[in-house]
Amino acid sequence: MDSDSEPHSPHCELNLEEGNIKDDLPLLTSSPSSTSKTTTTDDKSVSSSSTPEPDFEELEKKCDAYARHDIYGRMGRAKLPWTQKVLLGIAGITLFPLRVVSGTLVVVLYYLICRACTLFLAPNQEDDQEDYAHMGGWRRTIIYWFGRVLSRALLFVFGFYWIKETYRNPNITSNFNDELDGNDESEEVERPGAIISNHVSHLDILYHMSSSFPSFVAKSSVSKLPLVGLISKCLGCVYVQRESKSSDFKGVSGVVNDRINESLQDKSAPMMMLFPEGTTTNGDYILPFKTGAFLSKAPVLPIILSYPYEKFSPAWDTISGVRHVILLLCQFVNNITVLRLPLYYPSQEEKDDPKLYAENVRRLMAREGNLIMTDIGLAEKRVYHAAVHGLFSQR
Repeated sequence: MDSDSEPHSPHCELNLEEGNIKDDLPLLTSSPSSTSKTTTTDDKSVSSSSTPEPDFEELEKKCDAYARHDIYGRMGRAKLPWTQKVLLGIAGITLFPLRVVSGTLVVVLYYLICRACTLFLAPNQEDDQEDYAHMGGWRRTIIYWFGRVLSRALLFVFGFYWIKETYRNPNITSNFNDELDGNDESEEVERPGAIISNHVSHLDILYHMSSSFPSFVAKSSVSKLPLVGLISKCLGCVYVQRESKSSDFKGVSGVVNDRINESLQDKSAPMMMLFPEGTTTNGDYILPFKTGAFLSKAPVLPIILSYPYEKFSPAWDTISGVRHVILLLCQFVNNITVLRLPLYYPSQEEKDDPKLYAENVRRLMAREGNLIMTDIGLAEKRVYHAAVHGLFSQR
């Protein structure tokens, strides 16, 4: 249900202006060996020029937040030692089909539960959004608790047998914000306006569903998917609408704002969970935050996810969705660690400046999660993907 679509074509638009690149060097440069040459054959000058090739060393330095560093390498296609090939083959004929069948059964079971609970009910409709998350009573209780339990069951099926969760000492928030000249903690609001998380993999969604069952921002196409579409509506997902269809169209930020304020006033309303980076990284970096989650001026709950690995990284970066699922399900054990930071209360200055609020939360998450801050964004990710996919398409 992530709003970012992974590019899989070498013909992506290389629009660098949107990425706010700070230096004048292009991400794709020609190597010295690829310059035009003039050769003479049989006393005739023949002009030949080789196709400029990307300087991948320079490119990967700039876009390291999206580079894979596991044994499967770029796009998950690196050459493997024969021992790993044997293990992968064994897992492919034993573990993979078992997990596919088990995972499908879990999803179908939850779909049937959602279908039964929404039977004869009309969805809530607002601003071209449609959801079942606002239903009350036993229906909502069943959807909520089965959603959490079965999400955790699905993670277990995928090899995440244990989830290590750490709760950071609340004192770090005040100490950190002393450096930022203030963070007015208040006890007026105990519930966060939104949960804020870094974004590493599509598995992030399963963890948050199992933990707090919040609403997400998703592409509008998700609502039309088999099985998942109804589940997303029961979650109360806010769908990204590319075009306004009504005169009072609020847009995603407006709907998210309303949802945050609603959840603060009504504890039975679903909480919003947002990935302010807007796309996934390899887990070592944290990208600039979008301000949508911080416009309401409400406190946020920062959560940092990481996926320790030895061979295959569950991060979804330059690898295709199909290859990612296959390698993930063929790995015997997968790991996830969660660092929960204290509720972050914005200062008055941060309330007046959502960009400052977003940046200070990002700095806190970077420091406590040992994440590297980078200024690149989705535009640079598309450039990197285009180059990497182009490299493999030429082989």
